[in-house]
Amino acid sequence: MKHLVQQYLQDALTSLCQQEGLQLPADVTVKIEKTRDPRHGDYATNIALLLASPWGAQPPVLARKIIQFLPLNDLISRVETAGPGFINFFLGQHAWLQTVVDVLDAKDAYGRASQGPGLRVLVEYVSANPTGPLHIGHGRGAAYGAAVANLLESAGYEVEREYYVNDAGRQMD
Repeated sequence: MKHLVQQYLQDALTSLCQQEGLQLPADVTVKIEKTRDPRHGDYATNIALLLASPWGAQPPVLARKIIQFLPLNDLISRVETAGPGFINFFLGQHAWLQTVVDVLDAKDAYGRASQGPGLRVLVEYVSANPTGPLHIGHGRGAAYGAAVANLLESAGYEVEREYYVNDAGRQMD
């Protein structure tokens, strides 16, 4: 959802620039952040604060103008200005339901990424020391190593796993 809200904001800024004959400064990045307080919405941006000076506008006025250019849809229930020029986005119920639909449609592919195609990694799991006593940390280390390997694989890396099984020594007896 964050990426969609960011895209809606980018589209609004593009439309505003076209209508007003403005240009986005190269050093300004359109960013959406998760709010710390749910009373301030699900996401927020400070873009009006960043653009106010280069565009010669007051941040609260610019924030209201940006909101006017946001596309209407059922994913965002409302958008508000706050404080010195923040824009807060409140997601509608359909946004949450759409996420469930996306997960069900994607099945096992949901959450997969493509940062690692063509890159190989080796994840070596911890193994129990065959000369010492077994403890819960040995199991935790194995589970942690397997989880890290699975995450890297879901990001597109070619993962080789090495888990050494020590089946000799005092603890195995």
